[in-house]
Amino acid sequence: METRPAVRPAVGGPDRPVHRAREARLGGDRRVPAPRAEIDASWERMLRSGVDPEKSPESELLEADEIEHRRRSTVLGEVMPLLREGLASIADAAQQILVVTDPEGRVLWRQGHPAVMRLAKDICLEEGAAWSETTTGTNAIGTSLATRTPVQVHSAEHFVRALHGWTCAAAPMRDPRDGRLIGIVDISGPASTFHPATLALVGSVAALAESELRARHLVAIERLRSVAAPLLCRLEGGAMAVDTHGWLAAVSGMPPVDRLPLPKSLRPGPVWLASLGMCQVEPLPGGWLVRVAEDRDEPSPRRVVLDLSRDRGFSAHVVGPVGTWTVRLSPRHAELLYALALHRQGRTASELAQDLFGDPTRTVTVRAEISRLRRSMAEVLSHRPYRFGEGVEVEVVHPDQPADLLPRSTAPVVVRARTSAERV
Repeated sequence: METRPAVRPAVGGPDRPVHRAREARLGGDRRVPAPRAEIDASWERMLRSGVDPEKSPESELLEADEIEHRRRSTVLGEVMPLLREGLASIADAAQQILVVTDPEGRVLWRQGHPAVMRLAKDICLEEGAAWSETTTGTNAIGTSLATRTPVQVHSAEHFVRALHGWTCAAAPMRDPRDGRLIGIVDISGPASTFHPATLALVGSVAALAESELRARHLVAIERLRSVAAPLLCRLEGGAMAVDTHGWLAAVSGMPPVDRLPLPKSLRPGPVWLASLGMCQVEPLPGGWLVRVAEDRDEPSPRRVVLDLSRDRGFSAHVVGPVGTWTVRLSPRHAELLYALALHRQGRTASELAQDLFGDPTRTVTVRAEISRLRRSMAEVLSHRPYRFGEGVEVEVVHPDQPADLLPRSTAPVVVRARTSAERV
């Protein structure tokens, strides 16, 4: 029978310079530099959120049926064989474990060296546990969730002291159909197993998983096209077949687009789509048939609610003639719409460049961003100059504190609004 060497977390003091930097930061002393910018930013978030650095990691585990429900509800299950093939055997050989979480940081799968699996229970790194920064402090899973980037955290870089005997590297995985974060893939083990190439390995396997999902999506699009193309040939007027995420499979009687923005909750029947106006929507296997209404003289949307009240997750809620739809906004698009909400008479590209960058010559960037924004909000935005359309009521939902308006933004129009009465 094969025998495996005993595995223990690293003993002795953690890396001393990093340890000193952490202790200084906990004591409010910023003169000792943090090891890396991403660790410094995470420590700062932990101090603001009140995470206890001396408290052992703990979490109320999800019930087994809830774990199974989450596994079935995510596309991660489709790429788990690839993740296991790419990382599980390597993790086992390196005395580490593979961990895969959902977008909340809940562990859905873990696999690897048996001894490390047992040790991981001591820090609550087990199926159903929560590993976001708010529950477990600075760690590769939680910090990758917070930053949406690959992260490696070693020894005393962990905010919580109980994790100083561990090393971990994690990378986010996104659904290529809509760019949505679907989970985190992580390799963790005793600090003595640290290797600088682990992060590159994890990032490469995460990219392979996304490529696998992309290939599966193309197959699904081809399947939908084979069903829809004969149907579209028999229809008059503009029509298209799109999958459930809005990606085009077939089109007839109108210009093709890569992707049609769809409301979050789409049902069969008449529906107002921002880029097409009034349409008739019918279900297809794996997607929707969208037919543009012959009578385009429908009333235009009347109201836009620009929600900037949260630190993340900016959105625009558009009230149309048959209901509402929501557009998720990037930070840059949130800045653009805020500038247009402040200046209802309109702004030229040069003026918007000054508003956003403090540089009126950056008009190419502004025009490109406006073009992207109009893909989902063409019905409420006008140009020459850029502005909200005539008759469109605009409401901005601000955070409770003016200083929290788009907190990561350095756009002059936002910076002024944080400290002045220039509010919508």
